[in-house]
Amino acid sequence: MRESQDALSERIHLLGDLLGQTLIEQEGRELFDLEEEVRALAKAYRGGDAAAGARLLSRVQALPVAHAHAVVKAFAAYFQLVNLAEEHERVRILRARSRDAAERGVPMEETLAAAARMLRERGLTPVEVRELLSGLSIMPVFTAHPTEAKRRTVLAKLGRIAEILERLDFSSPTPEEASLAVERLHEEIVALWQTNATRAQRPSVDEEVRNGLYNFETTLFDLIPEIRASLGRSLQREYPGEHFEVPPFLRFGSWIGGDRDGNPFVTPEVTERTLREHKASALRLHMRSLERLHGHLSMDHGLGTTRALAESLAADARQYPEEATRAAERYPLQPYRQKLALVYRKLRATLERATAAWQADAEPAPGSYAAAEQLLADLRLVQQSLMAHRGERLAGGRLALILSQVEIFGFHLATLDIRQHSDRHASAVEELLARSGAAEGYASWPEERKEALLTDRLLEGRAQFEERPDYSEQTRETLELFRTIRRGHAHVGTQAIDSYVVSLTCGASDLLEVLLLADAAGVADALDIVPLFETIEDLRTAPAVVQRLFANPAYAAHLERRSRSQPIMIGYSDSNKDGGYLTANWELHLAQRALARLCDAAAVRLTLFHGRGGSVGRGGGPAGRAILAQPPESVRGRLKLTEQGETITDRYSNRELARRHLEQISNAVLLTMLRPGATDPAVARGGDEVLSELSELALAGYRSLVHDTPACLRYFQTATPISAIAHLNIGSRPARRRASESIEDLRAIPWVFAWTQSRVTLPGWYGLGLALSGWAGEDEARWRRLGALHRDWPFFRTLVDNAQMSLRKADLRVAGLYASLADPDTREAVLPVLTAEFERTERAILRLTGQTDLLDGEPWLQRAIRVRNPYIDPMNEIQVALLRRLRADPDGHDSAALRAVVLLSVNGIAAGLRNTG
Repeated sequence: MRESQDALSERIHLLGDLLGQTLIEQEGRELFDLEEEVRALAKAYRGGDAAAGARLLSRVQALPVAHAHAVVKAFAAYFQLVNLAEEHERVRILRARSRDAAERGVPMEETLAAAARMLRERGLTPVEVRELLSGLSIMPVFTAHPTEAKRRTVLAKLGRIAEILERLDFSSPTPEEASLAVERLHEEIVALWQTNATRAQRPSVDEEVRNGLYNFETTLFDLIPEIRASLGRSLQREYPGEHFEVPPFLRFGSWIGGDRDGNPFVTPEVTERTLREHKASALRLHMRSLERLHGHLSMDHGLGTTRALAESLAADARQYPEEATRAAERYPLQPYRQKLALVYRKLRATLERATAAWQADAEPAPGSYAAAEQLLADLRLVQQSLMAHRGERLAGGRLALILSQVEIFGFHLATLDIRQHSDRHASAVEELLARSGAAEGYASWPEERKEALLTDRLLEGRAQFEERPDYSEQTRETLELFRTIRRGHAHVGTQAIDSYVVSLTCGASDLLEVLLLADAAGVADALDIVPLFETIEDLRTAPAVVQRLFANPAYAAHLERRSRSQPIMIGYSDSNKDGGYLTANWELHLAQRALARLCDAAAVRLTLFHGRGGSVGRGGGPAGRAILAQPPESVRGRLKLTEQGETITDRYSNRELARRHLEQISNAVLLTMLRPGATDPAVARGGDEVLSELSELALAGYRSLVHDTPACLRYFQTATPISAIAHLNIGSRPARRRASESIEDLRAIPWVFAWTQSRVTLPGWYGLGLALSGWAGEDEARWRRLGALHRDWPFFRTLVDNAQMSLRKADLRVAGLYASLADPDTREAVLPVLTAEFERTERAILRLTGQTDLLDGEPWLQRAIRVRNPYIDPMNEIQVALLRRLRADPDGHDSAALRAVVLLSVNGIAAGLRNTG
């Protein structure tokens, strides 16, 4: 541990020195000295020097805007660099653990190798393992939810700095090479300093799509096939002499360009461009893989080839005679290289057509691939020929990974989900039915009558809606969306879009409406209709809605055509904003159990889709632990979960950290398959009753403040930087669903983001203390019972431990500084309540865990937060000072400059706290 901290400190010291030199070069010694003064005062204040705190506050309040900008920029850049250093230290630690595990002859924890060992130790036979593999499915889904505060340009520069750090840390450079690397580091830091950290305007959806594809291009396209192969190797080590065909169990999805719920900029045209961009990117990546294989399969014709490969080569030559002639001249007597050259030519022809706007179900260009399966067939011919002619090792090496890339990514790269609010479908169906004379006043009908009409229309056969120019714009767009899905299936494949998520699902009719529209477009049989249950009330009624849906004859027929498979999405964000941290987590847990039982009874294969965010208040925290904390019966080897905003960068920009994250998820999902029907011992001992009572107490406390105290909304609007966050150009989607000031209409992301910036982190803990202390009181037996639940029940342990992280990142002293922005009445109505509950929650957690301080069980995280705080504090202080100036004179001559520094401080604080949204 000490050695690791020393190495990290050395690297941070190097980066800090280079940043300091850059500040002197770019801004002058005076500003460097100012930044150092602010830093020293902040550290002293954190160390208990109250006078230093007063001087710090006085100093930052008097800063000219330009000086404030430079100081905030310095601290923000510092955290960006520190985060890179910490990532590299995590890689160093992972490598050390891997070596240590290998020396001890055991697999490293939370890896695929560890999962394979567990399968054998639990006594699973090879036949049982193969059956288990056949049901394994994991899909992380990238979303454009705006919590990534850094620009793509900044991310690229940080990526180059990371590459230099990797060379310094892991390639044993000579002194001269190390000196040159440090020079390159300094150059990149200067470029980072001279680049605006905030966007001048909101990104378009097309830009978000391109940003979302970045990690496929740099990390995932090559990594995912390796993870798949690693599972196969791990199983074969545990079961010598057995062969396991590992399916492409790990795939990726995306909402970027498909999620139109509340985002008016995601149109059918944008969705088509997104699918075209996905296909073009996939084709370019396949071509890149073939280029890398270019000189590898150079074996001589004399070794022989299969007849099928020779016939295929001849057929390709007839299609591209000039290309075939060039390949034969360039690679004489090298049939494999000739074949791959022609495969590359067909990919190029496919790419040329892929970027063009779609014509209605147009035929593919001659000589191109109509589908990824055709590319796969060509590559398998090469593989089979190698295997038949002493090339088994070659067939199972780099070529096998390329085949795996095609199987996993196809021509779609990532499956695009469509999401839309249930109101939009209801509105379209009402207009379509009314215009056809079938249903006047549909919107006001009771649920049963809606279901009956929709069922009759679906059972009649394929629905038909005539094209009418007098349909409303919204209805025309909804119909065009389903036609876009049909064209996407024709041009890219059915994996391009296979799920349609219905936000705010309240009844079975919400799903039947989508099924009717999909049926009219001819895509119903290739589309999963996915209900999304978000609010506390919706989670409670979800089982009844799904049960009614399964009993519906029209939907039952759809289920049969979808192999009796049903994805169901549960939302962490709005449930938390609606009911608070403890109640949201408990209701999500109960809903998962009930939905799993319901699907078992109906012989339906359930895939739960977890709408998690990066912060604890939106379902975040360590993913592996979160999976193991779910009801075992709700996973069973199938998992879909969102990856959002800054968590995408944190988890996937570094190849080794991406591998670790994905292996942790896969390990956890595999372990859930070992206990699919198990009941947690803590549940059997009455844990459910305890949590239900805790939830009632927490809900009452949370709603009392957030929903029933009018001053709370005023406090949120004035004592947090929500107004600045609403104007932060980090996403195409508006911060509010509608133009209102209500908490209900505010999206969960800015709700969490603003509370985090002001160091309250309310969504990650508020109500927990009221619940724990209210239930246990001074009854030692009850506190011991809570301690036992924390020890024995993964769900409760994860709930409490994630709250510890939120509490440790909070700081009520800093929150008090933000509270000074509110009027006295509002401040006095809210801040004492927040403070009392914070202290109550901290005491309760320490009492039930037996710890002396929060996060005692994770000292590395405890230390990291403690070390970071003095560097975050100045940005908080400056942000508050500038918000006060800006609000005093919002249209003043320096208001634009003030806003720019406030937005920069948002970036800096986000970098310092990390999982902010």
